[in-house]
Amino acid sequence: MNNLTTLRRSFLLLSLLLCFILQPALAQKNNNAATIAKLDAYYQKALKDWDVPGMAIAIVKNDSVIFAKGYGVLNNKTGGQVDANTLFGIASNSKAYTSAALATLVDAGKIKWTDKVNKYIPYLKMYSPYVTENLTIEDLLSHRAGLRTFGGDLLWYNTNYSREEIIRRMQYLEPDYGFRDGYGYSNLMFITAGEVIENVTGKTWENYIKETFFQPLGMTRSYTSVNDLKGVQNVASPHGFDKEGKPVATILTAWDNWNPAAGIFTSVTQQAQWMRLQLNRGTYNGKKIFSENASRHMWQAHNPMPVSKGSEEFMPSTHFSAAGLGWFVSDYEGRKLVYHGGGHEGMNSRTVLAPEEKLGIVILTNSMSSIMTPIANYTLDQFFGVQHGKDWSQVTLDMMAKAKKAQAETQAKAPKEKKRKSKPTMDLSAYTGTYYSQLYGNATVTIKDGKLDLQLVPAQALGGTLTHWQHDIFDLDWKNDFALLTPTKVRFLVGPDGTISQMRIDSDNPDFHFDELKFERVK
Repeated sequence: MNNLTTLRRSFLLLSLLLCFILQPALAQKNNNAATIAKLDAYYQKALKDWDVPGMAIAIVKNDSVIFAKGYGVLNNKTGGQVDANTLFGIASNSKAYTSAALATLVDAGKIKWTDKVNKYIPYLKMYSPYVTENLTIEDLLSHRAGLRTFGGDLLWYNTNYSREEIIRRMQYLEPDYGFRDGYGYSNLMFITAGEVIENVTGKTWENYIKETFFQPLGMTRSYTSVNDLKGVQNVASPHGFDKEGKPVATILTAWDNWNPAAGIFTSVTQQAQWMRLQLNRGTYNGKKIFSENASRHMWQAHNPMPVSKGSEEFMPSTHFSAAGLGWFVSDYEGRKLVYHGGGHEGMNSRTVLAPEEKLGIVILTNSMSSIMTPIANYTLDQFFGVQHGKDWSQVTLDMMAKAKKAQAETQAKAPKEKKRKSKPTMDLSAYTGTYYSQLYGNATVTIKDGKLDLQLVPAQALGGTLTHWQHDIFDLDWKNDFALLTPTKVRFLVGPDGTISQMRIDSDNPDFHFDELKFERVK
């Protein structure tokens, strides 16, 4: 056999080998392209069906960003095109950054997950001495401290309270369940976790996040405060709902005291780098930022959560749900999911990781709708190859429409409220004064232009005019139309001496527990 024949055979073998290697890769590339084209059309339709002003989506697969695109407008009044670099508030998706920041301190031997929090925050006080002495860093990050969901959130909402002051006031919050014996989603615990980072490192939470994650991940257009956005271009406007349920543009408010729980602003392009870090178990482009052990610890089920009958029927392939550390974990179609959502005032978002598939999805919106979850589910189905999967967007819309119709029918059958001609039981001046809440601080009631005016002193943006409803109950017309505020009544209580002694704020609000503010009249 001459050298030419040998060379030809070697070339033939090499060609065949390359075919075997490249064919699956080319097939995978073509499959991804077809999947992306299908998803792109689905996202555009969903945006219209849900009447969402704007959103952006990025998908990471096998450590590559295979899709990043924006849809809709920055502001439904002034326009502006959303793209993959548009900035949104990711709200509680920030919690994973706080957990990962603590993971770097665990790796460095500066803290332990099981350390008692009061070792680093001596001014911490909870509802009982036992909880104060035994609350751990893991407890902070897994929503098992005993507080009810969103308990105490009025302490940060538009107030002038520092994080330290919020932590000092937590002692007046009553428990909703036994310590480590239930689930209650807690922003306050993550604010406390941020203070642990500051007290251990000597750096602000904001600076530690920037130095530890934003800089090495190249997240140059990511920010830790609304205040950082001044002069920055391509920022989405938040949108609430008007009385007809249509989106209406609002403004962003800086709540720096909540930043460790929900303060980050970024784009899907930037958040995709964060997903790459997470899916690579703490390593980014060959650089280890936190350890694989820390990654596994954060993704463990630290606090089991119930799967309701309704959830079983709606998503039968999900069998468990739990809080990890800064994440939630569950199963879906035979795979483990690691995920979190975010709800800013006027912006909702979702990050979903499927570690076994090396798949990550981030959806950022400038709407308070729930479009993110059905979109994420549909995207998972396409990459998982789920046969005969649901049209999650339409199924969810149909379910919401059915619930809305049932509510309307119930309201139509309810007795019509008669027009009241009652007057306040006392002269308006009898309701005025200063009211004190041990948890919250002062509120004042004064007379302005012949009407009662309420002001929550720690939050100058919160307050408004009181219009009589019946007896000693008044409707509160909020002076600022914030998207998270709902119809509210103020109720005055008469004491043994026949004068007004207490005040309660009654609001059917899913985000804030105004009933926690037990105001006593002090003057």
